[in-house]
Amino acid sequence: MNLNKVFIFGNLTRDPELRQTPGGQSVCTLGVATNSFYVDKSGQRQQRAEFHNVVVWGKQAEVAGQYLKKGGSVLIEGRLQTRSWQDNQGQARKTTEIICERMQLGPRGSGASHKEFDRGNFPDNEDQSAHIKEELPEINIGEDEIKAEDIPF
Repeated sequence: MNLNKVFIFGNLTRDPELRQTPGGQSVCTLGVATNSFYVDKSGQRQQRAEFHNVVVWGKQAEVAGQYLKKGGSVLIEGRLQTRSWQDNQGQARKTTEIICERMQLGPRGSGASHKEFDRGNFPDNEDQSAHIKEELPEINIGEDEIKAEDIPF
């Protein structure tokens, strides 16, 4: 059995580019960054970013073009696909992309205050932690079993 399945959760590196094929089908390209953390040989915590090209087709492409913005988070489920072409100088080129099969948009707020929060713009005299506490749902984990409907995503 073979399997070609990819799941990534990350942030958009640029605004989505929505286009139409000559046949009228919508296609949207996204740049998504994912982060991983590791401890180097000296014991210092390091962060590494990976950058992914994602292609979304059809109705999902229209949704991505309308609702996703640079810096926003997105969960992509798809498959890897490599394509080849020749550049303007006649050189053979290849790229590997994630072809999106399912997409889930990250959390969104409402109003200007959330837009400012997304960009990290806080008034000079306000505490950033107060904004963060307002945005995160409170989850109480007691002795009871955690139920799937209690998970906020």
